[in-house]
Amino acid sequence: MTSQVVETTSELIAKLQNLPPEQQQQVLDFVEFLAQKYVTSQAPKKRVMGLHKGQIWMSEDFNDPLPDEFWMGEGVV
Repeated sequence: MTSQVVETTSELIAKLQNLPPEQQQQVLDFVEFLAQKYVTSQAPKKRVMGLHKGQIWMSEDFNDPLPDEFWMGEGVV
């Protein structure tokens, strides 16, 4: 932890201790909301193998080399 983080944390704790219990609970609720919001949005979703099986079709010649006309731009209107 950097000294700035330690100072901020100490200041936050000192101010929090001076609040009445109801407001401390509100602060806790807000911190939990922030923690859930940013952890959830940053966590990558796990990929599911076979999820769309059978929904995609690929031509049999997909991996065949393309003709020279393709690379030379011939036949393009």
